[in-house]
Amino acid sequence: MTEAVVDPRRRVVQEGLISKSLTAIAKIIQWLLLSLLFSIIIEWAGMVLWWPDEGLDHSRTMLVTEISYLDTDFRRSVVTSDPAQFAKRFADNTYHYLFEVTRFVDFIRWVSPSPMHNEQGLRPRLHKIFNPIAEFVIAMMQVTQVFSVRLAILTLAMPIFVLFSLVALVDGLVQRDLRRWGGGRESSFIYHYAKKAALPLVVLAWVIYLALPFSLHPTFVVLPFATLFALTVAVTASTFKKYL
Repeated sequence: MTEAVVDPRRRVVQEGLISKSLTAIAKIIQWLLLSLLFSIIIEWAGMVLWWPDEGLDHSRTMLVTEISYLDTDFRRSVVTSDPAQFAKRFADNTYHYLFEVTRFVDFIRWVSPSPMHNEQGLRPRLHKIFNPIAEFVIAMMQVTQVFSVRLAILTLAMPIFVLFSLVALVDGLVQRDLRRWGGGRESSFIYHYAKKAALPLVVLAWVIYLALPFSLHPTFVVLPFATLFALTVAVTASTFKKYL
């Protein structure tokens, strides 16, 4: 029987802890940027198709509504003592670094006023280009602030996923011991699929909530996905193999 010839120049490259961490961070940033881009595109489409009468007021109302959720329903958190102030500071810092430090706000203030009679130079040309899309640019800036507030809310909500998963892990391990001592059957098929579904549920919760084109109380997003995440943890723990 002919054995396969292995090229000695080929080496198996295994990722270390640092490279895996950097890869995970890069993927998180990628998903966040995609969610932000999707939110902006949906807002622009809505300004043209679904809420043309509201215009800029739609994204401005969303921002006020998102912060009001924190003021009324999220007064305590494990992460910070003042969730509303934490979200406002996060949104203000995002606006500062993205639009003020980059001088984007100064550019808008410079190009927005109508050019004077017989004014020459670059500004009249830029004003002619910017004026038709001015509302869309400002809407983009407001949606970015809404995105920042929602990102802060999800950060504050992460302890819920941890708490639910701990309870589910204990319950799953108890079910595993009962199955082990009772001679129950194993199912590696269920175990592997439940294990693979855990992390995508967390990612999906973040993507859906961050990309919503309307205001929705975070409880209606966080709790269902936290429950599903806990269910996958419980199933994974309960179907883990009986003998190591």
